[in-house]
Amino acid sequence: MATISTDKFEKNAPSTRVLHALYGDAADANAHRFGKLAANHLSVFGSECRDFFSSPGRIEIVGNHTDHNAGKVLAAAITVDTLAAVSPREDGIVEVKSENYPMMRISLSDTAYKASEEGTSVALIKGVAAYFARAGKATGGFTACMDSRVPKGSGVSSSSSFELIIAEIFNVYYNGGTLSPIFMAKASQYAENVYFGKPSGLMDQSAIALGGVNMIDFRSFDLPEVVGAKWGFDDLDIYVVATGGDHSDLTDDYAAIPAEMKSVAAALGGTVLRDVPAEKFYAEEETLRDKLPARALLRAEHFYEENLRVERALKAVEDGDEAAFLKEVNASGQSSADKLQNLWSEHGDRSIERALAFASGLDGVLARRVHGGGFAGTILLFVAKDRSNAVNDALNAEFGKNNVFRLFIRESGACRVVFGEE
Repeated sequence: MATISTDKFEKNAPSTRVLHALYGDAADANAHRFGKLAANHLSVFGSECRDFFSSPGRIEIVGNHTDHNAGKVLAAAITVDTLAAVSPREDGIVEVKSENYPMMRISLSDTAYKASEEGTSVALIKGVAAYFARAGKATGGFTACMDSRVPKGSGVSSSSSFELIIAEIFNVYYNGGTLSPIFMAKASQYAENVYFGKPSGLMDQSAIALGGVNMIDFRSFDLPEVVGAKWGFDDLDIYVVATGGDHSDLTDDYAAIPAEMKSVAAALGGTVLRDVPAEKFYAEEETLRDKLPARALLRAEHFYEENLRVERALKAVEDGDEAAFLKEVNASGQSSADKLQNLWSEHGDRSIERALAFASGLDGVLARRVHGGGFAGTILLFVAKDRSNAVNDALNAEFGKNNVFRLFIRESGACRVVFGEE
């Protein structure tokens, strides 16, 4: 593969078609990043980059708090990304430089876990490399200058985006691009769980690795089933809004959701709720009321009903039935409020509840729901495109423009960027 000159990157960007595929209506706002990263690579490493790699963020559309009990989720890759100017190297060294951050340097001859590295990007790189090695896959050195537009702390998985760009570089340069998206998602999850020290399911990484809109069924955690659908609702804009809530002291609230669901499963002879058929749960729910808290049973109801909503939402996307799709998103949000009960915490504030109430009063907001873990954090909105600018202005005025993100569905997952029309 020939090296493309920095001059070319500075004067040009990928084709309009490629830019639009990566960034949707925000293509023009992202075009300049390629030349800037190419120049940074030359400045930092003294050589021109060979390629660009891009790894998106993700949204959870329907399927709130189902994956940890082997349920179903409808998720999608979105048009904010981690972008990297990259070149391979032959000495087994990985060097990554992100703007405003110190250089990271890792020798692939030593990818052992170190407690002192927990919570760092170095841990994520080492963890991905270690998983590849454990699975008998090749790794090798590279240099990369990176720029991330995946907002941190906004529920769209900035850490997973970073993990997947590392995995895709190893995949393309050293494994011929042959590794499956789920393999790379599992490598990234391993890095986050074992090396970074953050427990997480596989949903975030899978959505980013796959690209597009996908129903992911976690009946088997080792090999989740994936059903993709082509997004065709071009008259909808998507917003994620950071509500300004405080995540501190909410660990117990997050942990209680899977724990309570699993307590219901255990009472019915299972480990997770997916082990227990819905018919068995509903037949025996009344007998459990004297044994388990009412909230645990409501959360189990949410799980079973949410799995059905995921299936119906997927079919709506497949059929191009926008009204049916929006109905399921709204129903998911209502169930999260009433049954999952993750809009607010006794230990936190009611920022999500207030944000959803504010959004419901805006002309053009067609569907709304909590996004991700809940209690504090973000909301997800689907907005009529012909009212989107007015909604955007209102959201910016209420929450601040740095907390409002207009997004589009991105069909490609983590990938090497094709520069021209090839």
